[in-house]
Amino acid sequence: MAKIYYDSDCDLTLLEGKVIGIIGYGSQGHAHAQNLRDSGCQVVVGLAGGSQSREKAQSDGFRVLTVAEMAKESDIIMMLAPDMLHKQIYYESVEKNLVPGNILMFAHGFTIHYGQVIPPTDVDVTMIAPKTTGHPLRRMYTEGKGAPAIVAVYQDVSGKANGLALAYGKGIGCARAGIIETTFAEETETDLFGEQTVLCGGITSLIKAGFETLVEAGYQPEIAYFECLNELKMIVDMIYEGGLNYMRYSISHTAEYGDYTRGPRVIDDMVKDEMVQIRLRFKMALSLKSGFWKIRLVAPFIMLSNDKTRNTSLKP
Repeated sequence: MAKIYYDSDCDLTLLEGKVIGIIGYGSQGHAHAQNLRDSGCQVVVGLAGGSQSREKAQSDGFRVLTVAEMAKESDIIMMLAPDMLHKQIYYESVEKNLVPGNILMFAHGFTIHYGQVIPPTDVDVTMIAPKTTGHPLRRMYTEGKGAPAIVAVYQDVSGKANGLALAYGKGIGCARAGIIETTFAEETETDLFGEQTVLCGGITSLIKAGFETLVEAGYQPEIAYFECLNELKMIVDMIYEGGLNYMRYSISHTAEYGDYTRGPRVIDDMVKDEMVQIRLRFKMALSLKSGFWKIRLVAPFIMLSNDKTRNTSLKP
């Protein structure tokens, strides 16, 4: 069984007297910084000189420093810039300013797990990864709620790394919902698998295939849109609310029949076998770090240049 921590398990006083430096002020960065500040923590923001987020962070009342200045001043450094920039930011601005006893934190395990950053042996290295994007994280915090998160410890020099990471998680509101214990390896590999095969790659391909099948058969695109995409939100909302059985209880008998009989024909053993191969590639990437990192960098640009992917009529 997974170990889950809640507010009562997390001691926010562990952060007292510590300066928390947030690198980046985008979707996650602004939410972490504001939630921590509202929880009574001392926060500074580190941004590159020409960052477009500088004015926003300053207008929100934060002291904005260069990343190097922030790293020198902070006890806890949270890396919330885009993954592909971590290596450059770390080696140019963070590494030389770390001192024994610092805590280096991440919201995703990719950089550490695939060796893009090799931290010194005299600092704690931990992760708090909210399972939502920044804007809902901030909104839920202001409503007295919180988003679930996961916690992992890669390096525990102080002997308090887990407690300090949980305190951070409480500071951003995640302990209200629950913080699940994991490892950097598990978080990275499952996150990549989930987003690329199910949440983004799998669902989008399934929607497009269904839509194109109906349109190519002569049905109106508008009707195909509603049947293959618009109603998806209703189904996902029911699954989110009560699980698969609750969804099946709520839909028509014909829809439920299709779930049991048509679903396995579309998502068959060949699909699962392909998922296994993709999962193994994420595992193998541990020994193919540089190549996998290049793939991660160029993939967005490959997708943007693919006219077939960009110019779809499947939209509201």
